[in-house]
Amino acid sequence: QVQLVESGGDLVQPGGSLRLSCVVFGRSIDNIYHMGWYRQAPGKQRELVASVTRTGRTDYADSVKGRFAISRDDAKNIVYLQMHNLEREDTAVYYCNSVGGQLTSWGQGTQVTVSS
Repeated sequence: QVQLVESGGDLVQPGGSLRLSCVVFGRSIDNIYHMGWYRQAPGKQRELVASVTRTGRTDYADSVKGRFAISRDDAKNIVYLQMHNLEREDTAVYYCNSVGGQLTSWGQGTQVTVSS
């Protein structure tokens, strides 16, 4: 059974930084070509904010471009999301998962709250 465990979320002031981690258990991510970080804000649909391929190509939503950086360590089965210059609009629960449906279960997510 595949389990995704996200961590690193916190309450942070605007302009602050956080690094999120996602450990995948039960499935090796080196055979998952495309991994991503998603977020869901209150009252909004879950959205993909960053993704990384096994070859290292990254893509970002316009709202986070230049502020977030996604990376993956296939040897450790971890996907990271480094977030800088956080804005109130980044407040959400953040999840990692495959992009394209190879993983069908979701973790609990990690809460990021940006507030002064």
